[in-house]
Amino acid sequence: QVQLVESGGGLVQAGGSLRISCAASGRTFSRFAMGWFRLAPGKERDFVAAIGWTYTSGCTNYADSVKGRFTISRDNAKNTVYLQMNSLKAEDTAVYYCAGRYMNDCTANGYEYDYWGQGTQVTVSS
Repeated sequence: QVQLVESGGGLVQAGGSLRISCAASGRTFSRFAMGWFRLAPGKERDFVAAIGWTYTSGCTNYADSVKGRFTISRDNAKNTVYLQMNSLKAEDTAVYYCAGRYMNDCTANGYEYDYWGQGTQVTVSS
């Protein structure tokens, strides 16, 4: 069983930056593709970013809406995946969830992820 726990959410002004983290339990984290998704009130869950097994030589994938502003990374020694969010906008306000699957790819399809965290709230004030 794998457990994912997000942290680092909060309130930030538009144009600011925030880094959220997702800590994973289990010894096979290095073999997990990891993704970030977000859910805003009244909207469907959106893909944000994904990363394959290895940060330096694996794949990364970003939604068009965050490309150039957000960066996903991972530290396998710490069983943690990060999402660095810069130039935040009000429309980035959402609950952010990390997700994992035992595969080496960067799929944006949330239904292909097997494990989910409880979410962390990110609020961007305009």
